[in-house]
Amino acid sequence: MAVVWIPSLLQRFTGNDEKVTVPGSTLGQVINNLSAKYPAIRDHIMNSDTEFQESIALAVDGNICTKGLLEPVMDNSEVHVIPAMEGGQA
Repeated sequence: MAVVWIPSLLQRFTGNDEKVTVPGSTLGQVINNLSAKYPAIRDHIMNSDTEFQESIALAVDGNICTKGLLEPVMDNSEVHVIPAMEGGQA
């Protein structure tokens, strides 16, 4: 099963767990299984059934996902939910 790393601002939706183990062979399956376990987190990751929130990026095994929900996930993969950075000066 994949390990999903949850950023601190979303950990309140996972019972304060920073990582959660869920099954799935695609990112879509992993998100669906994560949402089944923690229903409130879905709206903070997805803005529809097929698109991620603009303020969130997802990475599988250190690579930012480019295939969306079809991104392959292995049993030993790490999936990171990455919130957008804000602030700073140009």
